[in-house]
Amino acid sequence: MNKHVIISFLSLFILTAAQAQNGSLTAHEIIQIADEKVRGTYSEAAIRMTIIRPDWSREMQLKSWSKGEDYSLILVTAPARDKGISFLKRESEMWNWQPTIDRVIKMPPSMMSQSWMGSDFTNDDLARASSTVDDYIQEIVGEEEVEGRTCWVIDLIPKEGVGVVWGKIKIWVDQKDFIQMKTEFYDEDDYLVNTMSGKDIQNLGGKLLPRVLEVVPADEEGHMTKVEYLSLIFENPIKDAFFSVQNMKRVR
Repeated sequence: MNKHVIISFLSLFILTAAQAQNGSLTAHEIIQIADEKVRGTYSEAAIRMTIIRPDWSREMQLKSWSKGEDYSLILVTAPARDKGISFLKRESEMWNWQPTIDRVIKMPPSMMSQSWMGSDFTNDDLARASSTVDDYIQEIVGEEEVEGRTCWVIDLIPKEGVGVVWGKIKIWVDQKDFIQMKTEFYDEDDYLVNTMSGKDIQNLGGKLLPRVLEVVPADEEGHMTKVEYLSLIFENPIKDAFFSVQNMKRVR
């Protein structure tokens, strides 16, 4: 592991322990710690996604790579009809590679709120194009228990002038391990759109995290998208050049 990553992690750990002990953590700091726990400096994952509808369901296999907040690459590896489709995010820009038509599509901001591959996730959710740390104002609004864990309840309101998908986000963060146990996504009129729940807490890549994420739309009975981590590795360095338009066509 890079020595700068180790120093950064240790500093964050010491700060977290000291502040948590005296109860002085702000909402912004809680969200930052929870976000860094999920994201890491680098991450690689193998994922199974199941899209469930009242009359049918379908399953996809994915690989994903990320570097901090600025770079991510997602590759569809199954089923055969979708194999090779990839999505690239570099800073504020996002591209989609469609091998069947041999075409790279640069995705405009207006597409960030659209469904990702027919699932209950948006393009923004998968690429994490917006930042819960930098693009929102955070406020602790309560304390509740989720799955037997005492959580801070934190409202996230978009900062003025920032282009984000959601009008409000509400996150339940475990007070002991900073696990994001539940997240509610609201539109600009404050109507609940989706609820994402973390299930099956396990040690993944050396961190205690939900192995399963379930997204349930508020107004569509019988609809759900389930994400299961088959493997998750943190802190294997990935070069910036990996996250290129050229590489999204050939990555396997």
